Amino acid sequence: MEEKKKGKILVIDDNEDILFALNLLLKPLLEDIRVTKNPEQIDRFYDQLHPDVVLLDMNFRRDAISGEEGFEWLEHILHRDAQAVVILMTAYSDADKAVRALKSGATDFITKPWDNSKLLATLFAGIELSQERHKNRLLEQRMEVAASPFGATAAPTIIGKSPVMQRVLQTVAQVAPTDANVLILGENGTGKDVIARQLCALSQRATKPFVSIDLGSVPEQLFESELFGYEKGAFTDAHKPKAGRMETANGGTLFLDEIGNLPLPLQSKLLAALERREISRLGSTQVTSIDVRLLSATNADIHNEVVEGRFREDLLYRIDTIEITIPPLRERGEDIILLAEHFLHIYANKYNKEIKTLNRDARQKLLRHTWPGNVRELMHAVERAVLLAKGSALCAQDFMLNETSRRTTQTQTLNLERLEQEAIERAMQIAGGNVTRAAELLGITRFALYRKLNK
Repeated sequence: MEEKKKGKILVIDDNEDILFALNLLLKPLLEDIRVTKNPEQIDRFYDQLHPDVVLLDMNFRRDAISGEEGFEWLEHILHRDAQAVVILMTAYSDADKAVRALKSGATDFITKPWDNSKLLATLFAGIELSQERHKNRLLEQRMEVAASPFGATAAPTIIGKSPVMQRVLQTVAQVAPTDANVLILGENGTGKDVIARQLCALSQRATKPFVSIDLGSVPEQLFESELFGYEKGAFTDAHKPKAGRMETANGGTLFLDEIGNLPLPLQSKLLAALERREISRLGSTQVTSIDVRLLSATNADIHNEVVEGRFREDLLYRIDTIEITIPPLRERGEDIILLAEHFLHIYANKYNKEIKTLNRDARQKLLRHTWPGNVRELMHAVERAVLLAKGSALCAQDFMLNETSRRTTQTQTLNLERLEQEAIERAMQIAGGNVTRAAELLGITRFALYRKLNK
């Protein structure tokens, strides 16, 4: 079996015989090699090739023996890529020049004429060093992502005993071990990101990167650079190259939160990247292969977005192998109390409060509330209550809630199910039978309205 070729090298020397000899020697052994007589072409070749090693002559037309041009071009290369592996070569070598080269940032020094075995050993050592530096850069970027709000990687705690949540968790357990792309739907605050992390934690990629990007918080002009990365000089503020989220997630899981916010032109580029399993950074013609498991989430009615022409149908098919809908908190019954007790324990410890439980009035108040902000709203409500509470148990007055769901004594005697039914019927009449429009009028998701209609 033929050994896989390894490494890419850019050679700069004004002697055509040298270039011919090196090309003849190295081409059968390398993944790619480019040669040029003109150091002015360094940037162009660097962007095209992304070399592991630059083999740079020290003397060009301006200066025959001092090597000053070589030092100038070495400085130029290291300015654009501080971790570049540059090996200098010259026919006019001395110890002082070699020491200066290493102090200036060169990785090694080769004299002409060279010994082939020593040359190859030096070059392949440089390739290994370059590739190790590249791995370390990606690792650092992954650590930055993991430490940022975009990508917490800790295994999540999912609390829920209600039938609707048990069905969600059963689906998660079935789907997680596969590499299927999953689309997670649900209102704001329902915990779509928690489900995404659980899918990753239970997958075969659990030990690999989990990289998240909230497309709802990224300015439109930065979408492409965040997803695909960029090279130095690709735009005004691109002072150094940076891997995008797709490249950083390579081998692991990529979570695109609020994917419904992705503009149509970027939808096309994302689809192409997923189908070809490769990306190119902004400002680069180089193609990088990627292997990611894609999880996406949105609070939008994504199927209606397709109908309205705001989301590509072919992209939806690509990201929606499996669809999981997270129910709103108001449909989860006693899960509200379980979650409130969970948050109570967390914030009591955080703020050193001797609060152990919720009293009966507090429980009733939480169960009556409609929770338009879902689990996120509940979490913040409990935190505020813990801070304000004076006793050993949280009571109703400790919770500052928007009491839109609270009824007067008179309305409490009415049949709530009948009121809901009448509201749904009225909304469907106004919407002319359009479920999406009726859901908007009622302030609920289309999927929640379907469940209520089926009920």
